[in-house]
Amino acid sequence: MEVTYREEGVASAASSVAGRLVADGVPARLAAGDPTLWGEDAEAAAAVRLGWLRLPRTSRELLPRLGKLAERARAAGLTNVVLAGMGGSSLAAEVICATADVPLTVLDTTDPGQVRRALADRLDATVVVVASKSGSTVESDCHLRIYEELFADAGIAPADRIVAVTDPGSPLAERAADGGFELVLAQPDVGGRYSALSAFGLVPSALAGADVQRLLDDAEEVLPLLARDTGNPGLDLGAALGGAVLAGRDKLLLEDQLSAITGLPDWIEQLVAESTGKQGRGILPLVGAEPNESGDELIVAIETDLGDVRVDGPLGAQFLVWEYATAVAGLLLQVDPFDQPNVAESKENTAALLALPDLPTGAPAFADGPVEVYGSSTAKDLPGVFAELLHAIPAGGYLAIMAYLDRLAAFDAPVPDGADFEQMTDAWMWADPATLRPLLALRTNRAVTFGWGPRFLHSTGQYHKGGPQNGVFLQITGAVAEDVAVPGRPYTLGRLQLAQALGDLGALETRGRPAVRLHLTDRAAGVARLLAAAQEA
Repeated sequence: MEVTYREEGVASAASSVAGRLVADGVPARLAAGDPTLWGEDAEAAAAVRLGWLRLPRTSRELLPRLGKLAERARAAGLTNVVLAGMGGSSLAAEVICATADVPLTVLDTTDPGQVRRALADRLDATVVVVASKSGSTVESDCHLRIYEELFADAGIAPADRIVAVTDPGSPLAERAADGGFELVLAQPDVGGRYSALSAFGLVPSALAGADVQRLLDDAEEVLPLLARDTGNPGLDLGAALGGAVLAGRDKLLLEDQLSAITGLPDWIEQLVAESTGKQGRGILPLVGAEPNESGDELIVAIETDLGDVRVDGPLGAQFLVWEYATAVAGLLLQVDPFDQPNVAESKENTAALLALPDLPTGAPAFADGPVEVYGSSTAKDLPGVFAELLHAIPAGGYLAIMAYLDRLAAFDAPVPDGADFEQMTDAWMWADPATLRPLLALRTNRAVTFGWGPRFLHSTGQYHKGGPQNGVFLQITGAVAEDVAVPGRPYTLGRLQLAQALGDLGALETRGRPAVRLHLTDRAAGVARLLAAAQEA
């Protein structure tokens, strides 16, 4: 595992802060799990959140059981592994399986269309992993209820098809005991976003066919280096991240185009944003973005020379080193990297909205074809809305696009008969809401991010509310053609999804930042209009 500085300014800033850290004995103290590092206010939380440092060794206890679970699933023909989990309960497994090229369906959404896709896929060959550290995550609870009923209606015993991963004593652990589900208990001294090498990352990955022992082997190999003052990749990366922020470079552009590891920036995004975005400070990760030479970016590249910092190493080691580096960056930013004080705000808003007879959507300011515009805007059309939002981004600020839509719907776009792969990719791109990010990024030298809701609420959602208050927010919601009922709950997935969007928008608006909601009355036509308008802005 190696971290290389490729830019003189980064090397200088990192060297300066690393010297201070070494003088304070930080590398050895962190490797030993010293909870006093982040100050008196953070000590209590850190004392019960440093178990991730031991996971390369302690998670080995799971390997025999995981081997039997996977063998039993294969023997039963259960080749369709569905993971119902949010944030730290799903992102690591998604990266592990994508890198190992084994299939895994991740349900980290309340979008009825995306959930219906999963429900319609090979139920007779499906095993569902429901993962939630707290055991009360609303999205995962919904998915569990829906699959329980679906299995029962098909004459399949839910206990034969559902595996629960959660902390001891959680509501999900109790549900598993009552329902007879396979239950794998996670280590309670590991926070969700630091749990890549715990049961949350390993159980679904093992069921899908990934080599999870290799992950632990690679992580354990780098473990002794993390106590060293020199030749310590975690210290080197953490000093680069923290030193860059102290020098005014608080946008972390993640580059992985040439890496054999697939999707790691999405996992890093949650780890870094949720760990550092608080008390008006933080590091904002940018995934899939191009450098804009605005002076506030640090480009970190995974296994390529396209950045200011290069990080090389196998996936298991990458997980551990990035976790260590993020803890170091939190220390340099003087924030507690293990709490998430603003995450509950949107959850509470959502619960309050769901208790109302009708969701308070309000009236649109105007409509531009299949797109309704909500919020305080003086624009008369969509290009005007986009221009207005881009103009509102302050120096050092950013635009966040938050889409509460089906992130797989673009693959339904029609393609010409006999189309080659390039033509197919082009058709999908122009049906994908995520294409809005690069289109708007072309029109500003400020950072532009994109997140799928409610997935991002368990990731950058903390940064948006607790980090620097210089964000501008563009939320996208869509009409629901076919909803999904949630057994035992007084709401559907579509109602929950809209309540989550409105709840988060309310949390952002209380901070006085510019925010606009665009509602697609026809999703496919609405996305096409968004992308066309972005080119006109």
